[in-house]
Amino acid sequence: MTPGVVPGVVGASGRYAGPVLHIPGAWQRAARGAGLLAPDGMLAPTIFAEITAAAVRHDAVNLGQGFPDEDGPAEVLDAAIRAIRTGMNQYPPGRGMPVLREAVADHQRRFYGIDLDPEREILITAGATEALTATLLALLDGPDDEVVVFEPYYDSYAAAIALAGARLVPVPLRWPALEPDLADLQAAVSDRTRVILVNDPHNPTGTVFSAEVRGEILRLAELHDALIVTDEVYEHLIMEGTHTPIATLPGAAERTLTISSGGKTFRTTGWKVGWVSGPADLIDAVLAVKQYLTYVNGAPFQPAIAVGLGLPDVYFEDLAATQRERRDLLGSGLIAAGFDVSTPAGSYFTVADVRPALESGEDAADFCRALPERAGVAAIPLTAFVSDDHRAEYASLVRFAACKRTDVIAEAARRLAASAG
Repeated sequence: MTPGVVPGVVGASGRYAGPVLHIPGAWQRAARGAGLLAPDGMLAPTIFAEITAAAVRHDAVNLGQGFPDEDGPAEVLDAAIRAIRTGMNQYPPGRGMPVLREAVADHQRRFYGIDLDPEREILITAGATEALTATLLALLDGPDDEVVVFEPYYDSYAAAIALAGARLVPVPLRWPALEPDLADLQAAVSDRTRVILVNDPHNPTGTVFSAEVRGEILRLAELHDALIVTDEVYEHLIMEGTHTPIATLPGAAERTLTISSGGKTFRTTGWKVGWVSGPADLIDAVLAVKQYLTYVNGAPFQPAIAVGLGLPDVYFEDLAATQRERRDLLGSGLIAAGFDVSTPAGSYFTVADVRPALESGEDAADFCRALPERAGVAAIPLTAFVSDDHRAEYASLVRFAACKRTDVIAEAARRLAASAG
């Protein structure tokens, strides 16, 4: 046993019941930021782990976690196998394999007209999550720095911001449109803002930001000399309109770091191959942190993702069309179950207001804990993605992930509709 550490137990609720606050370290900031550490020192599992376990117990269709249940394109998988068999199994270069950095540069030019130097302006990372964490740790410097995020937000944002010792400032996405109000955005950004963190298409809401919002983000960043960090992992899962990176706006590239990955686009989330691109001096700063996190990763998967980025346009068009079909199928089931639905323009996710199904005193978290047994479907409460002060505003909203096979989505929709009867 580690000296000074009191062993704990896991309670019936799945929460760690031992005393942990006496263990010093930055982990406390990260856990509090992610909402996993209560004032009394109780350490909880993530809601994702809790709901997934319930889905397994009740043989429920798991629309909670956002990972696909089918493999990516054969060309990409075969490229990884070839790389393994031909000896690409040792450390790749610290910035990433040249073939992938060049593929990312070609992709950005092909789809968005962005010109990048693959030698200095692209860094390969262990998925977008590492890219985000390394970027925030590199750019933030303690409690005087603020990061503006759009709430609800992907939970790793809060953990990484807290780990850096900075302050998270939320801009609410309000039901039913789940779009930001410009007045709220203007009130959030100040001279203390170091980073405006933009997730577009947005997880968990499926929102795709309008040209007006993108323009205002840039205007405010210029006014207050803030940096812009964008998380664009759902860039090819746009079902309405097109994806426009903020880095393409006039004057934006010099202050913008763009993050994406191959996990969602090529259904290879377990490979954890991502990248961050932008001005060389900012990339150098991120590299200074990233090289002491994973150092490098995924040697045989990097050339495989490069193959994926070079696939013909029809692949990316079919990907979006398939996601649109699954979105509509899930939405129909949610509406048949009696819920109001905010139809997403992008990403894997659909948000529904489950208020009609809530009993007195219940909220979305209670609903989601009961749903696997009640309806044979698992989902995640939107309160898992918001700060404690704003939980009441999202108390009846639930996120459903439509990234499973079409037949699985159809079964989930059938079960949801049947549960209303």
